Amino acid sequence: MLQIKNIQKTYGSLTVLKGIDLTINQGEIVSIVGASGAGKSTLLHIAGTLDKPDIGQVFIDNQEVTSLKNNDLAKFRNEKLGFIFQFHNLLGEFTALENVCMPAYIGGKEKGVKEKAEELLVLLGLQDRIHNLPSQMSGGEQQRTAVARALINSPTIVFADEPSGNLDSKNAQELHQLFFDLRDKFNQTFVIVTHNEELANMADRKLVMQDGLIVDN
Repeated sequence: MLQIKNIQKTYGSLTVLKGIDLTINQGEIVSIVGASGAGKSTLLHIAGTLDKPDIGQVFIDNQEVTSLKNNDLAKFRNEKLGFIFQFHNLLGEFTALENVCMPAYIGGKEKGVKEKAEELLVLLGLQDRIHNLPSQMSGGEQQRTAVARALINSPTIVFADEPSGNLDSKNAQELHQLFFDLRDKFNQTFVIVTHNEELANMADRKLVMQDGLIVDN
């Protein structure tokens, strides 16, 4: 599913990742924890093709992605990967339904997209918010909309960077449970960077990062 080999990354004189090896299987939920500056988000961004390593390789679904050129990489990312961030990044002028459809439209899909987006929104408990703008939804509803958007292209893997970091405890708990419900329903794979101990401990595996290395898995 996801295989990372000897990933190293330096910014200026600061070495952020010092040789990471990691394998994640289909349907696995993996959390990544560690102090600020440990390299968690850098690892997530490289694994999710949002950044490139200086040394090393990333394989997703048996495809070596680190050598893909810009257009091919963008196509692969759109078709195979989903992303959830701390801030939902919904487009304010579009409804929940339109926001969820966006990645599919960008990928050139049209047939059945709205129907699938509606199904996802209903599945995530947002049947009464389908035609609402983000400003008309609560923080938890906005983040669940972002989850639906991440799932619209049936991604191989979903990368989440502090997905509940901007939510109150109740909405955070609901979001955490949602990941496991989605895994059970779709065999969806999640890689989650989090400071939330509850979420980290719920995962199938908890990876602890320190000074650019995985020190416990």
